[in-house]
Amino acid sequence: MNIGNNLSRVVQSGRTCEVKKKMKNDFDFNTVVERRCSESVKWNAYPEDVLPMWVADMDFISPEPVLQALQKRINHGVFGYPGKNHGLNEAIQTWLKRRFNWEVQEEEIIILPGVVTGLNWACHALAEPGGSVLVQTPVYPPFLSAPGNAGLELLTTPILPEKDGQYAIDWDAFEAAASKNPQLFILCSPHNPVGRVFHPEEIIRMAEICMKHDILIVSDEIHADLIYTPHVHHPTASLSNEIGQSTITFMAPSKTFNIAGLECSFSIIQNSTLRDRMQNGTKGLVGWVNCLGQVAAEAAYREGEPWLQNILAYLRRNRDDLVEFIRQSMPGITMPMPEGTYLAWLDCRKTGLDDPYRFFLENAKVALNDGRMFGPGGEGFVRLNFGCPHSMLMEGLHRMKNALASR
Repeated sequence: MNIGNNLSRVVQSGRTCEVKKKMKNDFDFNTVVERRCSESVKWNAYPEDVLPMWVADMDFISPEPVLQALQKRINHGVFGYPGKNHGLNEAIQTWLKRRFNWEVQEEEIIILPGVVTGLNWACHALAEPGGSVLVQTPVYPPFLSAPGNAGLELLTTPILPEKDGQYAIDWDAFEAAASKNPQLFILCSPHNPVGRVFHPEEIIRMAEICMKHDILIVSDEIHADLIYTPHVHHPTASLSNEIGQSTITFMAPSKTFNIAGLECSFSIIQNSTLRDRMQNGTKGLVGWVNCLGQVAAEAAYREGEPWLQNILAYLRRNRDDLVEFIRQSMPGITMPMPEGTYLAWLDCRKTGLDDPYRFFLENAKVALNDGRMFGPGGEGFVRLNFGCPHSMLMEGLHRMKNALASR
């Protein structure tokens, strides 16, 4: 597949992206968008013959209401320091109530420039020097680095694949790690990279163990909107008042609506004492969110739900075709069925490949995430992003299949 052959929406003109046709609410997710002409990390990290299927960044144009809101704000022409945005807060409250039946108060919302920033902020603001932080591995790499950035010890406990390939919590290991009295537990829910959407009983059990040991819960729920039926996401803090008082939640529209580069996220902190500790712990390092990020987030939450419903259906087809292709055409590779996210966790341990990431990069010209980045339990795995046009997904899979067959 020559990625440039299918471009009808956006074409490359030198190194400048030229929009040829305005995006309408037709929910066209099949068109391949040329992105090497932009400053895309995903597309410019590797040579042009490499198909990038790594970083969690979808290859779809963002919802039309978001584009219109951004254009209107740009046409205003003045971009001063942004203040408190009551409209964005109201949009967040409405979204959380409608999607999760979770009622939050405006004062419980803190807008911040990124969930990774929030994880590091929480480690600095809520833990004492010399303390420790508990995470479950394999997990999104910033979970592994945030504690050390704050001078804290990293404690890990595994989530493990069962016979059907789906992952489950190792409760004995979790209890043992919690008994070491870490100050924070950083939960990834829905889980990146294994795609689990935890049942409320699982979340409550983890929370009860944490509360028994006076461990604060930091819940990264950035993929909360990207869930495939019949699975349902339950925000950790929404499950009981007691859990809510011990939890800091991080969410964002970035993954949901493909606006990660605008860096607008938020936290929900219902415990006023914890909220004060967070706000007093910025130490001049956590600033405001730029005005365009706030505009995009508000428009997405107010008017982006039809786009989201359509992209979920498209991603589900991609997911199902991916699972079937691997089952039929890639002997030695298995994967758990993603219950949420647009990320696939490929187990390559039975292929005999010493380094599957390097093998697929060099022999298939497909860039994936090296499973070792995700900590213990990631050895022999790669992560694949299927948030792309179906033709691009199939091109990547055929490249990988042919590389395996040519060994």
